[in-house]
Amino acid sequence: MFTELNSILNTSPENFKQGEFILVSDRQTDASFLIHHFLSFYLRAGCKVCFLGLVQSFSHYSSVSQRLGVSLPQAKEKGQLIFLEGLTESLGVLVHEDSNTASQVVDFLRNPDVGLRGLYEFVRSSVSGSAGGEAGVEGWGPPVLLVDDISVLMSLGLSIGAMLDFSHYCRALVCSRLQGNMVMLVRCDGEEEDDDTEEGSERLLKGLTHQCSLTLQVQGLPTGFCRDIHGQVEVCWQRRQGDGQQTQKKLFQYKVHDKGASFFARGTSSAVL
Repeated sequence: MFTELNSILNTSPENFKQGEFILVSDRQTDASFLIHHFLSFYLRAGCKVCFLGLVQSFSHYSSVSQRLGVSLPQAKEKGQLIFLEGLTESLGVLVHEDSNTASQVVDFLRNPDVGLRGLYEFVRSSVSGSAGGEAGVEGWGPPVLLVDDISVLMSLGLSIGAMLDFSHYCRALVCSRLQGNMVMLVRCDGEEEDDDTEEGSERLLKGLTHQCSLTLQVQGLPTGFCRDIHGQVEVCWQRRQGDGQQTQKKLFQYKVHDKGASFFARGTSSAVL
């Protein structure tokens, strides 16, 4: 959990805004350190977390979380964390030819036309009862959905429309109905694509940006590699007011450490002062 980032976002595990969809994107760099932050943040906050790990194993996230002071095996054992290991689920579908043995969660691997209904049903069953009702017995806070990263589904044959529909329905369930939060990572290719491009990560990013309330856009430094500054992140708050939308943006630079990350205003790093 990154204290400086919490200060920038004006939040803490003890007091955070509910019903938010937070979109994390990266370009020419790796923003997965923010996913690790939000995972530890919401577990510390006592939330019921459903994590769709589509690109890394549980052991990977567990190792990083351990350095951040959070035990994923313990959270999983208590029922606070429900983790979908996408690599394992996908392997089970690809290895077994009998469709009866295939996981319904990733049935789109056999037939992309079915979309992400199976994945949505997994999310729905994971967060059901997390707000009130059964959650009161378990003692967990509002549900949280983490996705790392949804853009990988494009390489598996899923359409942009299917991913945007999935995000829309998850937001309606988790953020609106259950007053929980969503954090989703999307990766973009190097250069921005033409506006007329029918498919691609840029179109996915634009579609998801219209749905979210907060974006963290992580990029490499425009000046190139620097040992003491690893990149920059643009934080954009989107608030609906009446028929319009108010946008506020702030730009920060960051450096990732072994047990966290430092954030500072552009040009204020000790490396350039």
